[in-house]
Amino acid sequence: MPRGDKSAYTDKQQRQAEHIEESERKEGRSEEAAERIAWATVNKQDGGGKRSGSGRKKSAKKATKKATKKATKKAAKKTARKSPAKKAAKKTAKKAAKKTARKTAKKATKKAAKKTGARKAARKTSGRKTTARKATKKAAKKTAGRKTAKKATKKSTRTSASRSAAAKKAARTRARKGTNGASS
Repeated sequence: MPRGDKSAYTDKQQRQAEHIEESERKEGRSEEAAERIAWATVNKQDGGGKRSGSGRKKSAKKATKKATKKATKKAAKKTARKSPAKKAAKKTAKKAAKKTARKTAKKATKKAAKKTGARKAARKTSGRKTTARKATKKAAKKTAGRKTAKKATKKSTRTSASRSAAAKKAARTRARKGTNGASS
């Protein structure tokens, strides 16, 4: 069979090539380029013409071998990614996270229980809700007032110390300028 002979192709493959050639011509390609693209597409899809004998089977076998090789490689990569050690590490990390979450939740509930217990005791001793609230507010104001007073004293000491340092620096510069001004 001479090169370029299309007799080995089935009727369906020839019709497919004609349709592809028409669409390529509509897109503005030359007749030769459109025909070349059409037959190349048919060959790519079907692996060439419908030949009888061993040639046809070999290409199919090669394709299946390649596909199985790719599949096994992908599977090997996935199993390598998810090694048992990594899975175990993930599980232990999840367990640890759950434990810490439980512990923090317990602590928070204990704190809340302590606060509510103190409030209840204050309410019981005072007899009325409003007096208990007033007492807790007064206590909060006292502690807040103490904190702000401490902060204010710290600030004032800081500012006075920084002012004295700044004043000393200014005096030095004035002294230098005075000596420089007298000499010139």
